Amino acid sequence: MTEPDSLEAKGLNFVEQEVLADLQAGKNGGRLNTRFPPEPNGYLHIGHAKAICMDFGIAEKFGGTCNLRFDDTNPVKEDVEYVDSIREDIHWLGFDWGDREYYASDYFPQLFDLAVRLIKEGKAYVDDQTSEQIAEQKGTPTVPGTESPYRSRTPEENLDLFMRMNAGEFAEGSRVLRAKIDMASPNMHFRDPIMYRIINHPHHRTGTKWKVYPMYDFAHGQSDYFEGVTHSICTLEFVPHRPLYEYFVNELADESYCPRQIEFNRLNLTYTVMSKRKLLQLVKEGLVAGWDDPRMPTISGMRRRGYTPQSIRNFIDAIGYTKYEALNSVSLLEHAVREDLNRIATRVMAVINPVKLVITNYPEGKVETVKLENNPEQEGSGEHEMPFTRELYIEREDFMENPPKKFFRLFPGGEVRLKGAYIIKCDEVVKDADGNITELHCTYDPDTLSGMPGAARKVKGTLHWVSAAHAIDAEARLYDRLFDVENPAAEPDRDFREMLNPESLKVVKGIKVEPFVAANAERGRKFQFQRIGYFTPDYDSTADALVFNRTISLKDTWQKVQSKQ
Repeated sequence: MTEPDSLEAKGLNFVEQEVLADLQAGKNGGRLNTRFPPEPNGYLHIGHAKAICMDFGIAEKFGGTCNLRFDDTNPVKEDVEYVDSIREDIHWLGFDWGDREYYASDYFPQLFDLAVRLIKEGKAYVDDQTSEQIAEQKGTPTVPGTESPYRSRTPEENLDLFMRMNAGEFAEGSRVLRAKIDMASPNMHFRDPIMYRIINHPHHRTGTKWKVYPMYDFAHGQSDYFEGVTHSICTLEFVPHRPLYEYFVNELADESYCPRQIEFNRLNLTYTVMSKRKLLQLVKEGLVAGWDDPRMPTISGMRRRGYTPQSIRNFIDAIGYTKYEALNSVSLLEHAVREDLNRIATRVMAVINPVKLVITNYPEGKVETVKLENNPEQEGSGEHEMPFTRELYIEREDFMENPPKKFFRLFPGGEVRLKGAYIIKCDEVVKDADGNITELHCTYDPDTLSGMPGAARKVKGTLHWVSAAHAIDAEARLYDRLFDVENPAAEPDRDFREMLNPESLKVVKGIKVEPFVAANAERGRKFQFQRIGYFTPDYDSTADALVFNRTISLKDTWQKVQSKQ
């Protein structure tokens, strides 16, 4: 933790600058308490990660605390599964809330009492109109609303109806409690906003105790106040909500303490949708394999795909926080992932599309051991051994019979180095009756292994390989971007499902991996399959059936593909 007096505004984002100014001015007695308030109605996504980094990060930076508060005000959409996943995601990103886990439902009694007080003071009333009637009666941003025919009910009648609403006497949608503010306000949120609605559905924490549930705009600010939150940091869509936030909080607060709302821009990514409703639709319709499908922008999906928490935090630091909405290129996120994986991933050999290579002048039955560096970027990462034999597998794409100029891989009469081993020359191409290549026959130069006199001999190509006798079969799942449209949100007239990328997942069976990979394929392990990409064992992987997810390719080939199209 850092003392606020020791920090300067230079280098801080605008939210941090405002928090620092409040601390230095002694507001709230110099106390800092933020909160992260997710709705437990789905899994968190990369956009939530930006909010998590802000809410928890700013508390860490200035020596404050951050609460985790579940906004559980709609029991129809909420589930304990979502609560558990949110906890896991926050911890995975590297943050902790200690003993400060709260729920909006913790404050249902206080919120109900406040609603009763407002009713008694003539500041709230029960409305019998339908949601459609209320929406129409609210007017437009340029046309004032018209008052509800029920706005003039007496406090006594309103209180009686509200109590009966909570007793379960009325059907869902038949009545709501509205704040009596100003139907002509230029701020649409002030036009008698709904405070409570009837929901006849058990709550995952309170059961059937309540039949009325508070709306977000009524519950959120009050929950902040009850918890002692000093800074309610949220995204820009809540700017027009801020006056209503302050209106309700002022019914409780005094000069000594009042939460302050500050807004920043949300995270938008190309080739991605961030709508939790649309993500839920993808899951429910089976268009993805679940919330943690590695193509999903959810934190759990990214974790399963092999993204690291540090890469996500680095990406969020890089794009920063502003007061202006922006569409960030997913390539920036992928760059952050590559950069972090390059730092930590173990280098190994794997062949995705194998063709057999036979070294005809290498002794049959001989097994030689070569050593490969685990990670040249990581001091002290060590080496591992790999068997070398007469028969190997290389990538089929690494051979061409009639290569173009500047093809530096293997071709008839050409030489390449097998990484970590010898230089070989292709002498013969063996084909089946249909003309398909089945084997490449080569000879090796025994003087070119590391430590030998000819080791320094140069050739232009270096290929990865695995020993055919020792290779382990595995499955590779090659993931790409879930959508093939840069900004799906910019095409509201199209069904977003029509914009899904049909090439977002390619399953390749029968890949060949070196024994070291199979022996170290525990969940969470990060590998760089040399010359191919970064991979991690999938949750489906077992010792008898290895499955690897491609986290990301070594280079961004997507932009090249798109430009050609």
